[in-house]
Amino acid sequence: MKKNKSSKNWIRSQKKDVFFIKSQISGYRSRSSYKLIEINKKFNLLKSKNYVLDLGSSPGGWSQVLTEKIIHGKIISVDLIPMKKIKNCTFIQGDFLKTKCQKEIISIFNRKIDAVFSDMAANTTGNKNLDSLRTGELCLESMRFSFQILDKKGCFVSKFFMGEIFSEIKFKANKLFERVHVFKPSASKSFSKESYIICKNLIN
Repeated sequence: MKKNKSSKNWIRSQKKDVFFIKSQISGYRSRSSYKLIEINKKFNLLKSKNYVLDLGSSPGGWSQVLTEKIIHGKIISVDLIPMKKIKNCTFIQGDFLKTKCQKEIISIFNRKIDAVFSDMAANTTGNKNLDSLRTGELCLESMRFSFQILDKKGCFVSKFFMGEIFSEIKFKANKLFERVHVFKPSASKSFSKESYIICKNLIN
């Protein structure tokens, strides 16, 4: 009974969610598409010839936005769970944290790239401190990989949840990038601790 009640509450909340409704009308696979649209509009990150990596891509909301902006570049999307095909987007189903997956990404691009976008989040446990820590670790790992694969003028964008790990994320970002911003898109739910770190231009 509790599960059914929870499901009904979720459905009711979605019906009232402006960004969910907009995503249904526009054909985006998730409301999170509008987070990337807003981030790109504010920070001007994407160009038509960019080579871009999309981590935690399924169901494909961010990848859809990327394919609209990138016409002559290359997009690789990665997730543990399947993602339906998106035109002009190469999908890798695998664990980004594994060396094998990272080597495959590097091999397909075969050059330094322009941007890494990560909307990865660990499965929630109900413990907000633990959830913040686990998702923060994904942010740090994707940041580390970005330093390896990004062009000097490249950018890195990653989700994280505000918590104790934020100080470590910001410290490492400031060591690796010339410009670092923290931004919470309006499409992020107001009660959520979700934010994004936006980094530009590698140091050295």
